[in-house]
Amino acid sequence: MKKENRVLLLFPIYFLILCASLLYTQNINEGVELIVRSISLLFFPIIFLFVKEDAATVKRLFDFLLAGLLISFGINISIGGYQIYETVKEQLVLNNDFEETISSLLYALKLGGTYLLESDFSALVNPNYISLYILLVLSYYLKNKLTTKTQSIILFILFTYLFLLASRAAYLILFIMCLMLAINIKDKGKRYLIVMMMILGSIIFLGNARILNNSKKNSVQTVSRSTSIENTRLLTWHAAWQLMEESPFIGYGVGDAQQKLIDKYKDLNYLKNYQNRYNAHNQFLQTYLQTGIIGFGVLVAIFIYLSIRMQRSRNEFVVFLVLTISIFFESMLVRFNGIVFLSIIIPLLLKERSILGSRIIRNQ
Repeated sequence: MKKENRVLLLFPIYFLILCASLLYTQNINEGVELIVRSISLLFFPIIFLFVKEDAATVKRLFDFLLAGLLISFGINISIGGYQIYETVKEQLVLNNDFEETISSLLYALKLGGTYLLESDFSALVNPNYISLYILLVLSYYLKNKLTTKTQSIILFILFTYLFLLASRAAYLILFIMCLMLAINIKDKGKRYLIVMMMILGSIIFLGNARILNNSKKNSVQTVSRSTSIENTRLLTWHAAWQLMEESPFIGYGVGDAQQKLIDKYKDLNYLKNYQNRYNAHNQFLQTYLQTGIIGFGVLVAIFIYLSIRMQRSRNEFVVFLVLTISIFFESMLVRFNGIVFLSIIIPLLLKERSILGSRIIRNQ
C-alpha cells in the first residue's frame, strides 16, 4: 500500500464513526439500516488501495457507465411515452368539432408531458443522482474532440437526458463546466462562440417548465413568529443549524438525526418540510447531525484532500466541483445510490493515479 493512497482509509474511519454513534442513538433499527447501506464505505476504499488502474480499465469503467445511462434513458423514454399515450387516450375527446378535438388533444399532451420531467421521468432513481452520473461521464468524454457522428448523437442524448431530469444543481454544475471550458480556449473567436452557446443553452435549460414550476412552489413559506424564508432548502438548513447548536459535539446518532430534524420542522412550523420529512439536503450538515464534530471533520478532510489532488488537471477540478456542489445540495450518504457512487468514485480520484488525469494514467 503506497503512502500517498492512505488517505482512502478516511472512508473506513468515517464508517466506524457512524457505527460508534449507535452507542448513543435511541432508534437503533433505523441506525442499523443506514449502517448496512453504508457498508460500501468500508470495503470499496480498502479494495481500491490494492487495485492498479490503467487507461484501458478506466475507459471500460466509463463505457459501462455510459451504456447504463443510455439504457436507463431508453427505459424512461419508453415508460414516459406509454404514460403519455394512456393519458391522451383517457383525456382525448373525439367529435365533429375540429377545434374542440384539437383543444382536448393539446390538453391531454400537456398533462402527459409531465411524465417526461424530473421525478416523473425517473421514478426508480432520484433524478439528482442520474444527473450526477451524466455530468461525470461528460467530464470524462469531453476531454477529447468529437470525431464521429455516433459520439455527437450520444452527446445530444446525454444533454437531453440532463434537461428532462430538471436538476437545478446539475444545471449549475453544467454552467460552471462550460465556463471553465470557455476560459481555457485561447482562440478569441471560438471563445466568443462558446460563450454565446452558453447563454443560449442557459436560456433553454432554465426555460424548463418544471424548473419554473418549482420556483413558484418554493417561493415563500410563512412560519410562526413571522419568520419566512424563500426556499424550503433554506428552511431545512436553518432547522439543521439550530439542532447543531443544541448538540455540537456528538450529534444525535445515526438513528436519531433524521427524526430530530423532522421534529424540529414541526417545532418551527415548517409544514412543507415536516410533511415531506426532508433530510438536511446537505451532506456536511447531515453528517454533523449524525456524528457531531468528529464525523464532520473526517468528511471535510476527505474533500480537502480531494481538492488538493484535483489540482493536477482542469478536468479533474471540474469533477471536484461536480462532487462538492452535489453534496452541498444533497445528503448523498443517506441514500444507497449516493453511498455507492461516492464510495467508488472519490477513492478512485483520491488515488495517486487518478481515473481522470490523462497525464497520470498510463497502461501498465
